[in-house]
Amino acid sequence: MTNFRDVLLMQKRELENFNQKQYAPRLAQLKELDKDIIKVIIGPRRAGKTFFAIHELKKTGNFGYVNFDDESLVGIENYNDLIETLNSLYNNPKILLLDEIQNLPKWELFVNRLQRQGYNLVLTGSNSNLLSSELATHLTGRYLSTIIFPFSFKEYFNYSKSSEETTTGEMKAKLHDYLIKGGYPEPLVKGLDYNEYLRTLHDAILFKDVVKRHNIRSSGQLGDLSRFLVSNSTNFISYNTLTRLTGLKSAGSITKYTDFLEEAFLFFKLNAFSFKYKEQVKSNKKIYTIDNGFITSRAFQYSGNIGPLYDNLAAVELKRRELMGELEFYYYKDALGYEVDFVVKRGLEITELIQVCYNVNDEKTRNREVRGLLHGYKDLHCSNLTVITADYENTETIEWYGIKGEIKFVPLWKWLL
Repeated sequence: MTNFRDVLLMQKRELENFNQKQYAPRLAQLKELDKDIIKVIIGPRRAGKTFFAIHELKKTGNFGYVNFDDESLVGIENYNDLIETLNSLYNNPKILLLDEIQNLPKWELFVNRLQRQGYNLVLTGSNSNLLSSELATHLTGRYLSTIIFPFSFKEYFNYSKSSEETTTGEMKAKLHDYLIKGGYPEPLVKGLDYNEYLRTLHDAILFKDVVKRHNIRSSGQLGDLSRFLVSNSTNFISYNTLTRLTGLKSAGSITKYTDFLEEAFLFFKLNAFSFKYKEQVKSNKKIYTIDNGFITSRAFQYSGNIGPLYDNLAAVELKRRELMGELEFYYYKDALGYEVDFVVKRGLEITELIQVCYNVNDEKTRNREVRGLLHGYKDLHCSNLTVITADYENTETIEWYGIKGEIKFVPLWKWLL
């Protein structure tokens, strides 16, 4: 039988230690703290969700805290004892922070009951299935979602810059560091070795959020699959090819395992744009890694090629904005093979076509990216055309085989900010 008092008392001491640690400010805000609407903070493991929640909740005064990412609380059944212990330790708090709620069996029933009893609830979760429609299915009351990813470039830059007065050269240098190391807060704040930290984190996510959660026996093959996806970020994936490479039994197993990895916020897949939803779902997928640091620390062989890191970083920023409800995004490829990296859609309207081109000085590369945009402009009727570059900035009117469009070239650091 679980001794809730001992477990929660230890967690309370950990909570007090959180208050002593250095906090790296985030751009997000936890809204409507004074209302009983359920607040849900979602994002990858170790991205800073708990720090963010505690920092925001300190403004309210007293709140109770339970971290369900604790082996002592696995498989608990007596929720009444848990709440009684919380009330005793935290002097009957009205606000509860329930950390990593997805680890609690039948969490939705527990949360709904607490809300009916008048508690003001803040939940965190490292499972993408807690987003949008899943939450609407599980929670009977209204909820408000906040997305916490690893640092955006703006957050990274704000925390690591040397002074209030910054130069373009410093921004470019910080972008290069961010491209290679990624945005996980802890190694930046504590000065830890990025490679070692991210290798350990990657394996912990695989074990805790995939292998253990889904009772997977072939953990070695799952690890091989994850390493292969990291090594092929920004590329198209073929389930049949992945079946042969990993030794898993079928494309169905590959599909299931990649879904698990996406659910754990290690990767995300990108659909092709089509005006027909079925064609979007059936399209070949492109794979992206949730943080560039995983690419440089976990890929089979990192070649030092900056181009894919630019592409992946732009995709992660668009994914962040998508999860915040600002937009939807896709890739586009026409019958002639011309491709647009990102098609941005807001509501029913396509609002921007984006190419990522690290080296626009290479004429062949530049022509390929520009022609892809112009074909996209012709097919999708969107004239807002952008090429994200390393340094080059300009607006040019370009014509090719009768297709004429105005194209903005913008450096990645400026686009991210």
